[in-house]
Amino acid sequence: MASSTQDFLEFEEIREGTIVLQNRSIRGLLLVSSANFALKSEEEQDAIIFQFQSFLNSLDFSLQVVIQSRKLNITGYIDRLKELEQGQTNELLKIQTAEYRKFVESLIEGGSILAKNFFVVVPFALLEALPGGELSPKLFKTKPKVIGKLTDEEFDRMKTQLWQRMEFVALGLRRMGLHVAPLSSEELVELLWTWYHPEEAEVGYYPEVPPELLKQTKKTAEL
Repeated sequence: MASSTQDFLEFEEIREGTIVLQNRSIRGLLLVSSANFALKSEEEQDAIIFQFQSFLNSLDFSLQVVIQSRKLNITGYIDRLKELEQGQTNELLKIQTAEYRKFVESLIEGGSILAKNFFVVVPFALLEALPGGELSPKLFKTKPKVIGKLTDEEFDRMKTQLWQRMEFVALGLRRMGLHVAPLSSEELVELLWTWYHPEEAEVGYYPEVPPELLKQTKKTAEL
């Protein structure tokens, strides 16, 4: 019997702004801005290092930092510049547009334009309720299973704990002058799709997100 592609993926579903894994744990993703550390003064650099050290020491759970480098296809942008150049009636503007187009073409000659995105993955596992992996009966009416689909009660409990962790992480990162925003269900779908379909994503093609998934999270509020 042929196996489905889904059988080889670690995640089970995208649900309410979280990734549900097949091992019944969930993940939340924070999109984090970058900072040009080298351009800051020595005092600013020391302050950032101190805040980062304090942030790491305050964590009692693991985090994963993911950097996504993606090729950008700007052929459409070059074509648009050519159209603007040909449509210019002012000769000076036409020359300036042509020079700018040639400048952009020279930048990408022999190399690729890369876009970098930075993410922090925040985890929460079903068996994290109490140390030693034993669950308190006050948290769940029935003892949770380690396999199978999460019940609504289990998911709601886990999502509440996950959002608390994400809020804590976002606060720590903002103290370093970074901008932080959680990914919604739609954004998670697009992100996972680009990882598995890099060539299609390079030319700007993205899958159509099912309407029922959009109804789940009209827009995740910024933490």
